[in-house]
Amino acid sequence: MHPAYFETRFRAEDARSPWPPAFAIVTAFATTGETWTDAENARADEALGRDVARLGRGLRRVAGYSPTSGHAEPGYAVELPLEAALRLGRGYRQDAIYYVEGDALRVVRCEDGRAADVGPFRARLDGGASAE
Repeated sequence: MHPAYFETRFRAEDARSPWPPAFAIVTAFATTGETWTDAENARADEALGRDVARLGRGLRRVAGYSPTSGHAEPGYAVELPLEAALRLGRGYRQDAIYYVEGDALRVVRCEDGRAADVGPFRARLDGGASAE
């Protein structure tokens, strides 16, 4: 898996609010290694937002970002079982999603479900900054 997955931190406006026991963090921006225009990323993100709203399982807006490069992309924390979250990620051509159970954060490849531990989720969560 790409090393960037293991340095990612997360921002959420309401980071101190309770989190469910299990949820996924899914984005729709260009897959790692690909380059899309800002307009393409925005369209994919808007479509993901509509799908999350239709599912009725969206928790909140979350942005993943690299503390090293500054690259950030908005996504959604979605309360779904892992397999459903992987299907959602595949639908948006994602290489991987993050999945949180308890406080354990894993990165999970959408293609084959292979997972790697990243560390405690709350230790990588920053509050007060916009996820947009």
